[in-house]
Amino acid sequence: MQKIHTNNAPAAIGPYSQAIETNGLIFTSGQIPIDPTTGKISGSNVEEQTERICENLKAVLEAAGVFLSNVVKTTCFLADMSDFAAFNAVYAKYFTQNPARSCVAVKTLPKNVLAEIEAIAVK
Repeated sequence: MQKIHTNNAPAAIGPYSQAIETNGLIFTSGQIPIDPTTGKISGSNVEEQTERICENLKAVLEAAGVFLSNVVKTTCFLADMSDFAAFNAVYAKYFTQNPARSCVAVKTLPKNVLAEIEAIAVK
């Protein structure tokens, strides 16, 4: 098992790794819209926040030697399911290979952000 870390994505805000690689699979922790250069939430709406989340995921995956195109499964969390269409519009620009996905609404996300995405990729 190997821990993955990059300064191009936000540091973990708890006792976990940005990602773990094991047996040719990369499991990312959930990414929220924190700008890694400022440490602050990026974006005031779900579209802007989803852009930042996808860029953070991209950076973590690249640190593991893979790309968004290697993602086989995502789990997406929304603070409000009424943001589903807007979230999907941005998500679709990044995940063009249409990996398997779950998307659920949750009561609250860390730092009260609007969305979070975690991914599983194949090396």
